[in-house]
Amino acid sequence: MSHATAGYDAGMTFNVAAEAYDRFMGRYSVHLSPQMADLAQVRTGQRVLDVGCGPGALTAELVARLGPVSVTAVDPSPPFVEAARTRNPGARVEEASAEQLPFADGEFDAALAQLVVHFMADPVAGLAEMARVTRPGGAVAACVWNNAEGRGPLSLFWQAVASIDPGARDAAALAGARDGHLAELFAAAGLADISSTRLTAGIECRSFEEWWEPFSGGVGPAGAYVAGLDGDTRTELRERCRALLPAPPFTVTAQAWAARGTSLGPTS
Repeated sequence: MSHATAGYDAGMTFNVAAEAYDRFMGRYSVHLSPQMADLAQVRTGQRVLDVGCGPGALTAELVARLGPVSVTAVDPSPPFVEAARTRNPGARVEEASAEQLPFADGEFDAALAQLVVHFMADPVAGLAEMARVTRPGGAVAACVWNNAEGRGPLSLFWQAVASIDPGARDAAALAGARDGHLAELFAAAGLADISSTRLTAGIECRSFEEWWEPFSGGVGPAGAYVAGLDGDTRTELRERCRALLPAPPFTVTAQAWAARGTSLGPTS
């Protein structure tokens, strides 16, 4: 077997076409976005920030609720920034990382990060930056997949990977993946009044190919793993995934950990 990476780099960027992300994780993101906006208690008159916006699924939900001039978004991936700008005209979308947000202290009423903390180079620093740019008393909210309990959207994929490559890292060790860890990160970042919950998102697949094809787009750790496999091993992995899934059509339901905290303003 030949592959480029034994698992993935949690700090990797998602420098791929927005459409590839849409077919892969974006189909779950659109179901999480309303739940995230509700968790942060987003309401008319607020100015909000979407951190790690990707192609703009959560951004679009925020724009629908608040109007484009009230929404700002950032992502480190140039293709995602361009897509989010195109899809959300009038919203401010900047290329930036969570750990270095180009905004003033207390500039927003709320800051949200959907499926991002997993991939922050420094999750505590990223969440602390979100708290810094949120006014005192404003909400900071984030969600990440429940990978530690095998309930993420890619858990079955990584189960199949482990059956042919036991040394590969799965997603269970990513920041926030286990029960309570996201709240621990919030506390370490200096947030107050922290609460936790679970969100769910599901997609329907009419065929196995509809489920498998997005893995060929090179998106995220799973896509990078598939791209690094030789042809025979890729075929073996695909068939092991097929054997683990129900007969089509089937529904994949995933669960995310979510947390909400209150900003206390700048810490220094």
